[in-house]
Amino acid sequence: QLQACGGGLVQAGGSLRLSCTASGRTVSRNVMGWFRQAPGKEREFVAAILRSNGATYYADSVKGRFTIFRENAKNTVYLQVNSLEPEDTAVYYCAAGNYANDRSGRTYDYWGQGTQVTVSS
Repeated sequence: QLQACGGGLVQAGGSLRLSCTASGRTVSRNVMGWFRQAPGKEREFVAAILRSNGATYYADSVKGRFTIFRENAKNTVYLQVNSLEPEDTAVYYCAAGNYANDRSGRTYDYWGQGTQVTVSS
């Protein structure tokens, strides 16, 4: 019910646009978030956006480089990732939930399959 895509292999400094399309019950969730997990590391919060008013939230590590935005008519949320660094290499997951202040991901009840982002130095 969450379909994420847009990952790929890019050089440091490059950009990608990830997208996540919701369907079914996930459409009713007020929060869409992006998380990532690098090999050997725990999952970490990246960004989130509220469906109701468009408010956005970012991890400090991506502020100024990543932008989350949405097209409600398409039930799609995007993550524009710029100025990529090798440390951004991870599988990126989109998720749907109802609590924007949850940065652990524990209250998100729908998850996409993940899309791989690899940044070469």
